[in-house]
Amino acid sequence: MLIMNAMTPLTDILEKLKSEGYTQDFNIADDCIICSNNNTTLDPSTFRIDRYFRFEGETDPSDQAIVYAISSKDGTIKGVLVNSYGLYSDEKAANIISLLEHPSK
Repeated sequence: MLIMNAMTPLTDILEKLKSEGYTQDFNIADDCIICSNNNTTLDPSTFRIDRYFRFEGETDPSDQAIVYAISSKDGTIKGVLVNSYGLYSDEKAANIISLLEHPSK
């Protein structure tokens, strides 16, 4: 289990997730997830969010980010997706993230 306190830096979370097998760096296109390690496009309906971590910058709104640990439903691909929220939120990313299976579903 990954434990994060209020002061855990984003880079520490990314390193910990990488050590747990979340090695792919995901990005978002208009209607799909892109695995930037090999430029493969992936269908969001085949992925789920395993965990997520929210970071809030105390002095700079651009420091607001969410790290999603996501994996394919068959367990063969694991990676991270980093997105801003608030003022700098990426609408395309929010739309794709809403298509993923969430831990509470």
